[in-house]
Amino acid sequence: MNVANPDVAYEVSINPATLEEIGRLPLTTQEEFAETFNKAREAQKKWAQTSYKERASYVLKMADYIRDNADELAGIISQDNGKLKVDALNTEIIPSIMSCTWYAKQAPKVLKDELLPPASLLFFNKWSKRVFQPIGVLGIISPWNYPFSIPFGELVMALMAGNAVVLKVAAQTPMVGEAIERVVKSSGLPEGLFTHVVGSGSKVLSAMLENGADKMFFTGSTYAGKQVMKSCAEYLVPCSLELGGNDAMVVLEDAPIERAVNGGMWAAYQNAGQSCGGVKRVYVHEKVYDEFVSMAIAKTKALRHGDNGHDADLGSVTTEKQFQQLEKELQMALDNGATIAAQSKPVGEQKGYFFPATLLTDVTSDMEFMQDEIFGPFMPIVKVSSEAEAIELANASQYGLTASVWSGSNKRGKEVAKKLHAGAVTINDHLYTHGLSNTEWGGPKESGIGRTHGALGLLEVSESKIVNWDILPNLSKNNAWWFPFDEASYSNMLKLTAYAKPRSAVEWIGLNLLVIPKVLKKMLSSWKVDQD
Repeated sequence: MNVANPDVAYEVSINPATLEEIGRLPLTTQEEFAETFNKAREAQKKWAQTSYKERASYVLKMADYIRDNADELAGIISQDNGKLKVDALNTEIIPSIMSCTWYAKQAPKVLKDELLPPASLLFFNKWSKRVFQPIGVLGIISPWNYPFSIPFGELVMALMAGNAVVLKVAAQTPMVGEAIERVVKSSGLPEGLFTHVVGSGSKVLSAMLENGADKMFFTGSTYAGKQVMKSCAEYLVPCSLELGGNDAMVVLEDAPIERAVNGGMWAAYQNAGQSCGGVKRVYVHEKVYDEFVSMAIAKTKALRHGDNGHDADLGSVTTEKQFQQLEKELQMALDNGATIAAQSKPVGEQKGYFFPATLLTDVTSDMEFMQDEIFGPFMPIVKVSSEAEAIELANASQYGLTASVWSGSNKRGKEVAKKLHAGAVTINDHLYTHGLSNTEWGGPKESGIGRTHGALGLLEVSESKIVNWDILPNLSKNNAWWFPFDEASYSNMLKLTAYAKPRSAVEWIGLNLLVIPKVLKKMLSSWKVDQD
């Protein structure tokens, strides 16, 4: 543990499973913010001139460090966030290693220059190239539910695209931010390209914008995301927002029931239910409802929550505030008419914020409990009479992050997936796509703006520029639409309105024979004027 200086303000980390302090980091001062961004801008200018191969060499060293120190890093995440080490390993450490290798290899392909030939014969001499350039200094504000993998993936994308990064992890998980610092430092990355800052979200956001952040990346609640967007608008700074979810699981009558129960429970209860893309609403066809519920009850009762090493299935909720909120939301569900069908059993010491995995039945889609994002280990099950009803209810949400379809037929699953309003739809699985580097993450409606991960994620951390030139630079002295204007030039241009979409082949030939020569004559002629 760091020794506290009474003259310095700190961000304190409490292990939510044991309620013990595990570390503290000094808050970043306003003066330090200014220095951080000045260094970042200078470092980024040089970094932008490096090759993708050189950038990849640093990123791959980060992957080496994470791999070689996986157990230690998983332990830090577990202590800071409350999730089990196995959870940290599966959903944060392994995906982060894969992100390094994927972006190191794919960034040069995704961000390569693209030649754009003329879109019309009218512009036969005008050729273009689309080039991708870094944005500059990016600010990242990340959440406490996946404190390592969410910001780390964005960091790797940003670096591979040639940017510098200033990162703020959640106030509840500062030691993970310090761990990310060590990962980056292990690579020998040039000083100034990455800085981890510490402080409250609103103050850090203001400091980042005031000091010239070129784009903001935020992951968190929809309410907080809207505040970030308002703040960015004042500076005309673009932002990428990955926000809330109230994700639906659709179980059709031909679904593989045991797989559906196992997968649905994992996606609903994993990380103590603190996953924006986890299962939040389950719609089960009436023909398989009883079988699904019976199996889910037995397996939920078999789950263990607690701080008990490898002999537990669920860790703790991350904060006391969130634990209290879940108690209120469970009571809301019961008041709405829901029934607790099963809960997990406690194991080990229960000092911290342990909330049982809770299976809820007698649930209807119009309950208040079902309307908003519930960030805890709940699995509410709704009986539906048809595929159409399930789709309608799944889409009846202000969120659209992810969804899943469970069916014995991939063809049918894909057909239903097209009808669901979500950024990612999985068939016979749920939640894991955040760990796939090649698939973008994000959703419509109040689930956010923009995408992270994959090729689209790389485009989010880049700016496109068009470079245009004449393939025959000395061919003409003028363009057809340049000065001087006269009646003849107007008449010719008016006739050319039909060139891009002629009424017939005869008209197109006539334009080429009669009008284009006049246009070319103007382009090739000198514009002579009297000079005083």
